[in-house]
Amino acid sequence: MKIGVIGAGNVGGALGKLWAEKGHEIMFGVPDPRGAKVQELVKSIGKHARAGSVKEAASFGEVVVFATPWPATQDAIKSSGDLSDKIVVDCTNPLAPDLSGLVIGTTNSAGEEVARWARGAKVVKAFNTIGAPNFGNPRFGSEAASMFICGDDASAKTVVSTLASELGFEVVDAGPLTASRLLEPLAMLWIHLAFKQGLGPTGHAFKLLRR
Repeated sequence: MKIGVIGAGNVGGALGKLWAEKGHEIMFGVPDPRGAKVQELVKSIGKHARAGSVKEAASFGEVVVFATPWPATQDAIKSSGDLSDKIVVDCTNPLAPDLSGLVIGTTNSAGEEVARWARGAKVVKAFNTIGAPNFGNPRFGSEAASMFICGDDASAKTVVSTLASELGFEVVDAGPLTASRLLEPLAMLWIHLAFKQGLGPTGHAFKLLRR
């Protein structure tokens, strides 16, 4: 599968590298495709990765993943061009600059804003409730961490579920895109436990238990 990853930081870089290892073709979309950091990332991944502009990566991908800081997300979507009918994966969290909370919540969400900006796209919220260092190893003892996703298009969720399952997550469909209002505060809890309560970026994950 061709995947355009918008952003090449911790989240985008980790996802792109792991999916390339599974045989997917990755294009990172960044403001400066020739920059040293993204070129080093592409080189470390090998033949299945390349870098281009945001618009080039969005056009390239059958799936387009937004792994951008929240303040940069709207501009990144605008730079992507027409995303109609694309599967768009929103990994963002609308974090305050000091990580003290969310700047959107309760009656709205980053996921819903992304859908408004990327009109016509099939938006799925995913990869936002656990830190990127865990993407390559989501197992905690004998259990796989849950990856909560939500979206309004069933076929798009199926594709994103497969991409998450390939990384070893147990996928939990949390329902329509409005459930982003619940998943983003869950991400805030993960961040709080990691950095305020001392559990660290690889020490914990959420797991849905069923009876």
